[in-house]
Amino acid sequence: MKNSSSIKIFAVGCLSLLAQACSIPNMTQKDPDAPLPAEYITGVKDTANSASVNWNEFFDDPNLLALIEVAIANNKELNIVQQRIRSAEAEVQERRGEYLPFLSAGAGADVDKAAEFTRNGAAEHVLEIVEGEEFPKYLQNYGVGLFASWEIDVWKKLRNSTQAAAFEYMASKEGRNFVITHLVSEVAHAYYELVALDNMLVNIEQNIQLQMKGIDVVKQLIKYGREDLLALTRYEGEVAKNQATIYEIMQKIVETENEINVLLGRVPQPIHRSSGGFLDYHPKMIQEGIPSQLVANRPDIRKAELELKAAELSIEVARAEFYPSFEIKAGIGFEAFRTQYLFANPASLTMNAVGEVMAPLLNRNAIIAKYKNANANQIKAAYEYEQTVITAFTEVANKISNIDNLENQYVLKRKQVEALGHSIDLVNKLFQSARADYLEILLTQREALEAKMELIEIKQKQIVGAVDLYRALGGGWH
Repeated sequence: MKNSSSIKIFAVGCLSLLAQACSIPNMTQKDPDAPLPAEYITGVKDTANSASVNWNEFFDDPNLLALIEVAIANNKELNIVQQRIRSAEAEVQERRGEYLPFLSAGAGADVDKAAEFTRNGAAEHVLEIVEGEEFPKYLQNYGVGLFASWEIDVWKKLRNSTQAAAFEYMASKEGRNFVITHLVSEVAHAYYELVALDNMLVNIEQNIQLQMKGIDVVKQLIKYGREDLLALTRYEGEVAKNQATIYEIMQKIVETENEINVLLGRVPQPIHRSSGGFLDYHPKMIQEGIPSQLVANRPDIRKAELELKAAELSIEVARAEFYPSFEIKAGIGFEAFRTQYLFANPASLTMNAVGEVMAPLLNRNAIIAKYKNANANQIKAAYEYEQTVITAFTEVANKISNIDNLENQYVLKRKQVEALGHSIDLVNKLFQSARADYLEILLTQREALEAKMELIEIKQKQIVGAVDLYRALGGGWH
């Protein structure tokens, strides 16, 4: 009776300790709250969305398409991201294997000599006396067998851990898509900057030719005493200034070409491009759709959403650490002190099976800290998701406004360029008839040059503005 009571007391004590071990600190998770407006522009709810257009259909310049294709294949940053994806995939495979049974095979041999004045040594000495046969001084032992272990995933700790790794893997793939969208955008930016620089170079060269004709006119007027050397030197100084600008633009062209080559993952080399008809090029008309489509189209939002799901599962994994773990271990094989007896069945057959229940009792600081850390990461992931959604919507709204304002700016700047072009013809005629001086000509030519340069720059901004809106909507990774 006393033994029965002791067992009951022991069992009750173990259960109370297990109950204490399962106590979990109170933590609060955060649900993301990032509502999106129904529309970007009040009254416009067209669901057509340019983000679904593949990049090789969005761009129509074959030279640019070839550059983007090389960039996606060779870009070093993208290749680094690809290795992170492979690492995340291996993590999923590793965790998936953790909740399956482990089976291993093993073989071993050992030798043992017991001291004479120990229990084993004394027993061997007695056996020698009784049996009359000398006991081996060095006792050998050989064994071979199969061993299995399996942690029973009662609390879904291992399965949740695997699912969390799967979400991280999918998030890493979305991260790659996000890198691709920016890579495509960066290549397009640099390409159109290069085309704009080509047009600026042509514009300055044309302006220099116009000024050289002015110099010839001034020289003729000097012969007839209608102008002095000051007009000639001012003209020549303006020409020298523009010629110096040519070298500045040429340097920018080299740097921009090399920037593209870096994006393409190759050493510097010439970039093939189509620079003609730049000012007559009409950027793509972008259909922005509705804000709710951002969640499906933007890789960074999808990545943040998957990371949030992984963080939520990580809390469940950390919580399961407080509960008892259940493990089954078993082994079967053959064991003998001589090799000739090793596979003597059933005499040499050995087997065992063990069931274990383990729960943390003392010094649970590491488990509590892991649980708190998982909870903090979940809250952080929820805020990051909210921030990503807000940033995406704001970015799209800014790009839409930018395109509208650039269009208005381009129309007015083009009118200014046309007006100044007429002014140059007019002031040249007035100068030749002595009704205007050389300063008016130089000033008008300078204003026309600057206006044309600004017009080229605005056209570049229009084109890359359309590219930026396409990227902001989530296009460019398909």
